Order: sequence, then C-alpha cells, then structure tokens
Amino acid sequence: MKKIGVTLLFILIATTVLFSISRKTMNKNTHQKKISYVALGDSYTICEGASWEQSWPYILTQHLNEHGIAVELIANPSVTGFTTQDLIDQELSVYDASHPDFATLLIGVNDWVQKVDAAQFHKNLIFILDKMQAKLAVKTNLVLVTIPDFGVTPKGAHYSGGRDISQGIADFNSIILQEAKKRNLKTVDIFPTTQQMKSNPDLISGDDLHPSAKEYAIWETLIYPAVHDVLKNK
Repeated sequence: MKKIGVTLLFILIATTVLFSISRKTMNKNTHQKKISYVALGDSYTICEGASWEQSWPYILTQHLNEHGIAVELIANPSVTGFTTQDLIDQELSVYDASHPDFATLLIGVNDWVQKVDAAQFHKNLIFILDKMQAKLAVKTNLVLVTIPDFGVTPKGAHYSGGRDISQGIADFNSIILQEAKKRNLKTVDIFPTTQQMKSNPDLISGDDLHPSAKEYAIWETLIYPAVHDVLKNK
C-alpha cells in the first residue's frame, strides 16, 4: 500500500512539473515578439489594381503567420510611379522610423520608364540597400524582388519610349541580381513569370497595365519560400 502511495505521489509531482513546463512554453509562444516587416517599392509593392488584402505583402504576412512565423506588416509606404530617387526622398524616412526586423524591396520600373540610365539606377540602388541594411539587426533580413515585364501588357508599349521594354527591364534586373549577390541577399526573380501575362488577360488589371490580384497572388507563391527561408530560424 505504501509503495502504491509513493508511486502515485511521484506521478503527481511529475505531472505537475510537466504541466508547468508546458504552460511556460505556451505562454512564451503566445507572447512571442512578432517580426516587424516593412515593404518598400512602387506600384508593384502597393499592388496597384488590387485591394490591400490582395496585395502580395499582405498575403505574404498572412501566409507566414499561418506557418508559424510571427510577422507583422507595420508599413508599406510604396507609391505608384515612384522611382528609386522618390523612394530615397520619401520612403526611407518611414522605413527608418519603423525600426523593422525584416524588409522587402521591389523598385526600378519607373526609373527605366523615365529614362534614368543604368549607372544612376545602380548608384541609387546601392544607396537604398546600404540604408536598409544599416537599420537591420540581421543584415540579410532583406529580400529583393526583380522588376516585372510590363511590356507584355496591352498598354505597356505606351511607356516604352521606342525602346525594347523586355531587354531594358532585364538589364536593370541584372543590376539588382548582381548587387544582391554581393551582399548575400536572397532575390526572387518574378520577371519570367510575369511574361505569362501576355497570354492570359486574367492576370492583368482593368487598367491594362498593372497586374491583377490573381497575378499578385502568383508572385506571393514565389516570394514566400525565399522569405520563409530567411526568417525560419529567427
């Protein structure tokens, strides 16, 4: 009888200890600090032609949280028509004030449209990346996204200035890829995927220039794995 009593007491103590550990773990997860996320860019980051809830940064944030990575999108100051210089002048101050843990960058299409030369684009990109990385505790918590091929949209040619859009954007993207490689930053190349808009009008918004919500959702499926890989152990 004594032996049974001791055994029951041992089980009770062990159960109490395990419950206490479990509760502490649960509370730790519940109060886990969210990774603060800021998205910088132009129309392709604010997602012109779609709603806020249909934007890829919003979907990305939801997707990450659903898969156990606590992230909060705290700012998306992106503006349609912005160039790298506009981003420097108006978005970086928002970025700095936000004190992010993680960021994404998709910029450059309007530089090309406005005939900013490749050397100036590269110079501005370096300045932006320097500033963004300086604010991040983990310098590699920055994912770059390449510029889409807007030339395949019905109104894309209106903004070509007589130039080859696909080649011009590809040249700018090579600068983005080159700079990302130097800094050991992940880059998501959406350029090839966006060329599918040419044969599928459902992927283009009503303005015949910007992607539709369906296309932005496709981008997110490409961006998500890269971001998950960057943040999974944070």
